[in-house]
Amino acid sequence: MKNTAPRLPELLLPWYRANARDLPWRKTTDPYPIWVSEIMLQQTRVAAVLGYYARFLEAFPTVEALAAAPEQQLMKLWEGLGYYSRARNLQKAAKAVAERGSFPDTYEGLIKLPGIGEYTAGAIASAAFGLRQPAVDGNVLRVLMRLTDCRADIADAKVKAAVREAVRAAMPEAERDIRIFNQALMELGATVCVPNGEPKCEICPLRENCLARSRGTAMTLPVKSGKKQRRKEEKTVYVLLQNGRVALRRRSDEGLLAGLWEFPNVPGELGEEDAPSALAEWGLEAKAWRKRLSAKHIFTHVEWHMTGYVLEVEGQGMEEFLWMDADALEGHAVPSAFGKFYAEARAALGKED
Repeated sequence: MKNTAPRLPELLLPWYRANARDLPWRKTTDPYPIWVSEIMLQQTRVAAVLGYYARFLEAFPTVEALAAAPEQQLMKLWEGLGYYSRARNLQKAAKAVAERGSFPDTYEGLIKLPGIGEYTAGAIASAAFGLRQPAVDGNVLRVLMRLTDCRADIADAKVKAAVREAVRAAMPEAERDIRIFNQALMELGATVCVPNGEPKCEICPLRENCLARSRGTAMTLPVKSGKKQRRKEEKTVYVLLQNGRVALRRRSDEGLLAGLWEFPNVPGELGEEDAPSALAEWGLEAKAWRKRLSAKHIFTHVEWHMTGYVLEVEGQGMEEFLWMDADALEGHAVPSAFGKFYAEARAALGKED
């Protein structure tokens, strides 16, 4: 794979300059907004990121501002993006950068920051500092495997390492070209050599060099070993209302959705006959059952299947419960996994969306 595409920059870069999507993080060489965009784009579509990106940089225009931000404000701004450990690592890295006085300007320095792996370090190093460092994501893997008609398993670390070296060998020498080369490969994978459906070979700048196109194998590539099946978990979630307030509690500082706010819940699917049992354990008594809900949320490795109840209660409840009015509710970061229950709580408190 090392000498797969010596003409890659010659073919790819003119296409990118003419066809690249107009995205705000592509208009700067400042490592801070480039880094923020790369972290947000992990596991998240570009269209979903754009609004968050603008609001985030408005709230935290510098790495120092992010480093000093209250965690609750950070989590609220991140609300709905998911994978909340990304936000925490952003702030950890921001504090490290603020302490040293500037961003590391080497790949080795960047990869030491919390939340930055090989791909992100390569993306920042090339786009911000013009360094010949590859940034290999799923889009780049797909492009290279199709270009070379390679049937090796892209889940294999050795295969990923080989692709990284192939990209590094193909990178241009001029700094202005280096800054956009990784982005061009990713753009090709995202918009032309697409993951779902037929690749758009008729408009691909690499079509004459692509072995998968000439051999008719593009739709079978890349090869990836089967993912582990997601675990399914049943939960019963309670929207507990009392005197114009709703109960939330803070999740553990470790594990899934660490440190975020949630509606009280218990494991298992409880029917209407069994649902009151949790209330008694919490020191509450039901006054009126308003509604039964169902919802599902899919994480990378687990699915939550949720049964929910909206009800009026009396009693103090657990010490860990925080009773909030509508304004307080809006100021706390509740993950999108509880989105349906959040909407019901807002409606019950007179805050219709």
